[in-house]
Amino acid sequence: MSRLGGMALGVAGSVAVNGGREWLSGSRPDIDRLLLTPANLARVTRQLAHMRGAAMKMGQLLSMEGGDFLPPELADILGRLRNDAHFMPPKQLKTVLSRNWGPDFTRKFRRFDVRPVAAASIGQVHRATTVDGREVAVKVQYPGVRRSIDSDVANVALLMRMSGLVPSELDLDPLLSEACRQLHEEADYEREGRMLARFGALLSGDPDLRVPALCKDLTTDEILGMSFAPGVPVDQLADAPQDVRDHVVSVLIGLMMREIFEFGLMQTDPNFANYAWDADNGKVILLDFGATRAFAPELTDQYRKLLEAGLEGDRARAMQQLEAIGFLASEPQAHHAEAIWGMFDMAMAPMRRGGIFDFATSDLAQRLREAGMEFAARGDYWVVPPADALFLQRKIGGMFLLATRLKARVNLDDVLSMV
Repeated sequence: MSRLGGMALGVAGSVAVNGGREWLSGSRPDIDRLLLTPANLARVTRQLAHMRGAAMKMGQLLSMEGGDFLPPELADILGRLRNDAHFMPPKQLKTVLSRNWGPDFTRKFRRFDVRPVAAASIGQVHRATTVDGREVAVKVQYPGVRRSIDSDVANVALLMRMSGLVPSELDLDPLLSEACRQLHEEADYEREGRMLARFGALLSGDPDLRVPALCKDLTTDEILGMSFAPGVPVDQLADAPQDVRDHVVSVLIGLMMREIFEFGLMQTDPNFANYAWDADNGKVILLDFGATRAFAPELTDQYRKLLEAGLEGDRARAMQQLEAIGFLASEPQAHHAEAIWGMFDMAMAPMRRGGIFDFATSDLAQRLREAGMEFAARGDYWVVPPADALFLQRKIGGMFLLATRLKARVNLDDVLSMV
């Protein structure tokens, strides 16, 4: 809470100083422009990277936005949060490793790189070579992260309340409780190891995807061991050839469709750092399974019926399924129903046309944003859908943002064939 307060005061001080300068120069200060400065975003990024845990995850979600909502230079500053937390000093790292593997843990390895290759919100990743010659990646959890989850979520919720981002009458308690549960599951590395192995089995033999192999002998509830899989983070492919970008995005969207309609099991965290591109083997590597979530067959069936109704332009059936999932109130006012149908119909229009959808030239994201902002500005309609639906939508939104970031072209007919 102290860090959040300090961050807020620092931003406010910056706004006051720069706004005062503009008043003295005879200009009228623009509060939005004063808030969203590189200096303020850098200040926020530094603090969230220090805090890690749930607070950093909030920043990671913001960082995924590719320039449709934030200016690109500010999105790039926040982008550092996707894989750039402050890592543990060597002494602290040794304490964690000794606690989990015993004081003689160095005998397990020929080489263990003390400097991590990645440092994210819950843990950091080290490259190592075991005594039996395996090249492995070892994810080590930050001390205290698990104990801080509940207070982190409570503090982020308080910040949202104080900032006016959510109305006071909206009951967020069920969603916050579910967020805590999800984060506790992400901090359980033995559980993540089981999900890693499960996805490895589901995708065994897939020509386009690679899942690292679980190293059970190195895995505890604070440490996850897996085979090392070299690759380039997918969000660094913005300048890659068009066919590479198209392929990577198509593979990940195809995987998402299989997760919903075939597996009933989804890795719901769309953080771009969770995916890498192995150019040598032409495969997308899946790196993180902490946020894996199973969906009830009923929810999968509701989404299938919603998609079918949208493809047919059947408003009545679509609204029925939106209500069944929990996105629509049981008796919405006419103007609410009209606005919600309008946004859904807008999103479904490219799917009905089929063929190649070019994310680089489409203004769909902008039109949906404008419609959503106009709807939210009325301030008279607040519905909190079930957590499963929100986590699923987070993944869908993340894939849309990635496709937009990479300016990919996707064959929608191929996507729909997976339903």
